This record gives sequence, structure tokens and C-alpha cells, in this order.
Amino acid sequence: MSWTTPADLHAQVQRMWESGLLLTSLVSGEDLFPRRVPFKRPTSNEMAERFEDVRTWIAELRQGAHYRVVMRELRHRIIGSNVVPAEIWIDTLDNALNLIGKARDARRFKGLVELVRRRNPELLRWFAKRPIKALDLAEDWPRFLDIISWMQAHPRPGVYMRQMDIPGVHTKFIEEHRAVLSELLDLSLPPDAIDSETTGVSQFCRRYGFLDRPLHVRFRILDPELVLLNTPTDQDIAVNQETFNRLDLEISRVFITENEINYLALPSVLGGMVIFGAGYGFEVLAQATWLHRCLIYYWGDIDTHGFAILDQLRSYFPKAESFLMDRKTLMAHEQQWVREPQPLRRDLTRLTKEERALFADLRDNRILPTLRLEQERIGFGWIMTAVKSLVEL
Repeated sequence: MSWTTPADLHAQVQRMWESGLLLTSLVSGEDLFPRRVPFKRPTSNEMAERFEDVRTWIAELRQGAHYRVVMRELRHRIIGSNVVPAEIWIDTLDNALNLIGKARDARRFKGLVELVRRRNPELLRWFAKRPIKALDLAEDWPRFLDIISWMQAHPRPGVYMRQMDIPGVHTKFIEEHRAVLSELLDLSLPPDAIDSETTGVSQFCRRYGFLDRPLHVRFRILDPELVLLNTPTDQDIAVNQETFNRLDLEISRVFITENEINYLALPSVLGGMVIFGAGYGFEVLAQATWLHRCLIYYWGDIDTHGFAILDQLRSYFPKAESFLMDRKTLMAHEQQWVREPQPLRRDLTRLTKEERALFADLRDNRILPTLRLEQERIGFGWIMTAVKSLVEL
């Protein structure tokens, strides 16, 4: 039976709830009711052919609560005059809420609206836009409002978030809700308290003037004659980004690799350094101006994603070269081939002619489906020969 049932009416109002329409009206004051509800009723032929089914349908519809059925007399040439449903109305917001069992939630939302109206009325725009989200976070709103009040009193505070002294608010709470807090702070703070050039949750601290956890660069000095630390141990060092930018070392060759064992095992190279590429983007390295005068070699897996990372690196260091990411290396290690889980399909624009040809063969499965040679599977003797050939150039 395709005629509208009480369950269908419930579903229609439920969709109004899920869209936020019912709650938004509590913010805007818009009067949504009385509201005529679309419904499907029997056709004239169905009235005659399925008369008992129609009578049952009418009885069930009229027994429902929280909506009003408008009945009208219908004259039919076969079954005569009958009173049938002509319209269905929901007269009030309370009726709609009671129909779907959301009256308690709506009362809670209304209380939040009143709280925000008293403390931060500029946030009502957010409530009107994201009412369901606001209700989901009902327990957190006192803390949200305390954070916003603190930020209004301390714009661009220049401290770590851990140093905010707000009762009941801890750093993890802020970190977990950075996306919501960003939207709220954008509405609450003056423009000069917001760095509009930074966006996204990862830039939360910079956007609102907090000190951010410093990024670190880990590197090894490969030149045995260049000693940064007066110690006989390996020169494996990690420094924050600002310190790395200021190093300005007597380095001419820089290797970048994503594999820690390769990073640790790379042999001595006069004027050489290796950077462990895990844990930060290349934009961190790009700010070290002294690095731009060095020969840079990227060593990644021979697969589609390895070439994509190389392509990304060249957006910061256009003259960067690939290392051990060539067809000869791939074909010499056939016994070490594995499968790449999710190969990349898009084009890459910063590869050399030879790199682009190999990338296309891997992407289009011309050698073997989803072929991959991981960098740690390359023979160490092969690595030593490749390093020696670079140094002798």
C-alpha cells in the first residue's frame, strides 16, 4: 500500500528535525506552523476496488496523535458518499516535536540558545546554521563559552594552550574541538585577532595567536670531517625548525629518505647530510635558505606514491633529483618486488622524462599489476655503488 501512513508522517517530520529546520526556528523565531503535510491518498479507482482497505487506512490515520486530519465528503458513482481524509496538518511546533519524540531535546536546545543569547549573542548565527551539532555538544557549551570569553579578554595571547587558566578546561578538550572552536572564534573575535592567512585545524594555534609545538628536523652529518657535536658518536641530531633554518652548514649534498634504517645506514659522503623525512612536510625544509644551494636527492619507494612525493618535493626544490628510483634499479631487484596497496592514478607534472615514463608504467600496470619496490629492499652493495657514483661526478 502506497498511501500515507502515520509512520510516513513521522518520517516526514523526522527529516525536518534532521535538517535542523525545527531547531533553527527556535533561534530565528520563524513560525513554521500550522503546516500542511503532503500525503498520498487512494485514487478514485482504489476507493471502489479496495474499499475495506481504504476504511482500515482511514481508521489508522485518524487514530494517530499530534497531527490533524481534515475530512471531506467524497461522492463516488459506485460506493456513494463517503467522508475521507483531504488534508493533514501539524498545528504547532510542540505537535511536531511530540510526534517524533524530540520535545525534551528541543527544550534543551532552547535553554542553550538562551544561554548563548545572554553571554555571546554573536554565536546565534552558528546555532542557526548547525543546530543539531550544537545540541550534540550540549554538555560542552559552558566550556566553549568560557574559552571564548577568555580569548576575547586575551586576543592573540602568545602562550601555549596549556597555559590557559580556565577552570574545567584542559588542553585535550581544546584539541578535540578545534574545528568547532575555530568557527565560534571566527564569529566572536575582532578581525585583528585572527590570522586569516592560516586555515584548517592544524593551523589553529597560528590562526589565533597561540604558541605552537615546534617542528623538528632530524638529520645525520655524513661528512666525517664535519663535526657539530664534540662526541665520538654518530652525528644523528634533531633540532627545531628555527634552529635548522639558522644552521647554514658547509654542506653540498643532501639526501632525503622516508625510511629510518636507510637514514641510519647511508654511508659517509664528503659534504653530505641525510634528512629523515618522516613526520613533517617539505615546507618545513623549504624555509632553510641555505638548503636551496645544495644538491638535493630524494630517495623513496619505486611506486606511484614515491614519485608523487618526489613531485611534491620539487614544488619547493625544483632542482631536486631522484636517487635509486630508476628503471635499472627496479629491474635489478625483481625478486624483491611487492604490491602497492592503493596506486595513485593522477598525472604528475614535475617528473623528468625518464621518471615520467617509469611512473606511467607503474600506474598503468605495464610491467606488473600494482608493482612496488620498497627502498629498504634494495641491496646495500647497490646503494654503495650509487652513492660512490654521485660523489665522483
